[in-house]
Amino acid sequence: MTHLYIIAGEVSGDTHGAGLLKELLALEPTLKISGLGGPQMREIAGAGIDDWVETAGVVGLWEVLKMYGYFKQRFNAVVSAIMTEKPASVILVDYPGFNLRVAKELRLKGYAGKIIYYISPQVWAWKKGRVKTMAKVLDLMICIVPFEKDFYEKSGLRTEFSGHPMVDRVVTLRRNWERERALVGWFPGSRLNEVKRLFPIMLQASLGIRMMHPQVRFAVSAANETLAGHLRLMADEAGMPEAKQWIETGTVYDLMQRAQVGAVASGTATLEAACFGLPYALVYQVNSLTYLAAKIVVRIKNIGIINVLAKRTVVSELVQGGLTADTLAAEMVDLLSNDVRRSNLQEDLAEVVATLGQGGAYKRAARSVLEALQ
Repeated sequence: MTHLYIIAGEVSGDTHGAGLLKELLALEPTLKISGLGGPQMREIAGAGIDDWVETAGVVGLWEVLKMYGYFKQRFNAVVSAIMTEKPASVILVDYPGFNLRVAKELRLKGYAGKIIYYISPQVWAWKKGRVKTMAKVLDLMICIVPFEKDFYEKSGLRTEFSGHPMVDRVVTLRRNWERERALVGWFPGSRLNEVKRLFPIMLQASLGIRMMHPQVRFAVSAANETLAGHLRLMADEAGMPEAKQWIETGTVYDLMQRAQVGAVASGTATLEAACFGLPYALVYQVNSLTYLAAKIVVRIKNIGIINVLAKRTVVSELVQGGLTADTLAAEMVDLLSNDVRRSNLQEDLAEVVATLGQGGAYKRAARSVLEALQ
């Protein structure tokens, strides 16, 4: 029985890990699966998956440093388990701060199995020097955006472009609804620390938008009921108890298709919004120490994947000090008021999304994994 050990550490990684595992088990039902992930991966692969994403999915240098002891303990336990169990392959799903260290440590300790990375870390944006190390410790990179294949192969690392899974998901989730005029969608993220930074700004921006558009309505996407509870508490703390009525749980993709415009936390959701054609602005704000550290290492002009893929600014980015209640309100008002701008933005989004493949991404990735094992 072939044993695969898989590690994902965020909500998006849990989603992609589950999609990959489902296709792997369809192609090879006898696989033994263990590792770290979330509820979706556990549902597919069973009790061998330890659900840790709610704790592991922190963002920001300072936030990670505060949990150093926890991550060090997890790191040591994972490496020890892999070296003891000797799985045929270790599959690392995104989550580079943890996963790349695991890969390097495993090779130092003499792990002889295949190490496969799925969902490429964006080292082309922040630390190109790491590619040389990755080429030494990894056997295969499976990327989901097209330009990464050439980038990694130049280092000698075998790389496959599987296509982006969101292309498949859009097909099953698309509702073909008319967008609701004057509905603003707020998407403050799936991690509590980013929600705490972004949602209060969104609440205050709502007041400014309403002054310009009295008929405007708002809806807020909560990733889960736990985050919904925090959002309700923040609405009370802001003196806006009526905002609790805006909060929806588990409707993120529907809201991306219903809203006329929106603001989306930087990350996977910005690509999802693009796939659904939502005219939106990217919002990003982290601890100042984290931001300063990122500014030192990031080598690209834009942080949004749509803008990176387009090689120009398609989606407005309101980042760090540039994100205030006033700037966010002004951006939403302009998108609401300017029909031509909204239409042009949707055309640009569709053009970028068309580069992400024709579907079948998880199945193609699963075949690449099995071929690497052979």
